[in-house]
Amino acid sequence: MLELEGLTAGYHGGTVLHGVDLTVPPGTVHAVVGHNGAGKSTLVHSVAGLLRPTAGSVRLDGTEVAGRAAHRIARAGVGLVPQGRRVFAGLTVEEHLRLSYRAPSGGAGSVPSWTPARVLELLPRLAERRGHRGADLSGGEQQMLALARALLSTPRVLLLDEPTEGLAPVLVRQIHELIGALAGDGIAVLLVSPSPSLAASCADEISVLTSGRITTRLSGSSAREDPAPLHEALSLSRTGT
Repeated sequence: MLELEGLTAGYHGGTVLHGVDLTVPPGTVHAVVGHNGAGKSTLVHSVAGLLRPTAGSVRLDGTEVAGRAAHRIARAGVGLVPQGRRVFAGLTVEEHLRLSYRAPSGGAGSVPSWTPARVLELLPRLAERRGHRGADLSGGEQQMLALARALLSTPRVLLLDEPTEGLAPVLVRQIHELIGALAGDGIAVLLVSPSPSLAASCADEISVLTSGRITTRLSGSSAREDPAPLHEALSLSRTGT
């Protein structure tokens, strides 16, 4: 379980996140929705250890990890799929997978272990492109590769930073399905996105982030039944009202 309590963070003395509280139980998807500049990437970076929080708590299964180095948080069971994919242009798919794979140490609990073979079974397009370099992949293939790299650390918590950005609708649907499948494996998924439709399609819980504060919370099931309240909350968040 991922638990954030009073999480506060920012850059160069300025505050971006103001006391964020949220919980992501195992096997669920929590989507944080907000406009550009709301603090979504800052939230993900603070959890992953790329940015040191100035206050508050980040707990993984009850263990405090806030302020730890990013590599230590990754080893504790947090995987990150960053915005913009960030694959290595000169490495092949197979080389990415080989370098990313870390054999489980026995601390993954009930989360199944991920191997390169299992990743390629989940993402068959990558299997077809295993000899191609990162620079030769389409945007959707690069996103799949970024996801594959994160899975090969066998995370208990998976952080997805705008995973469908710039993708064609057919690939967006595939990402929706993959997120659901990963939660079904027992992974706690924290997804940040500006898209209310993505959140409503796959999330169990949805939070609207407005200027670094959670201003609205609702269930994914209610948003799927009636998306109007989510769209209204997101519209109001544009002006911070």
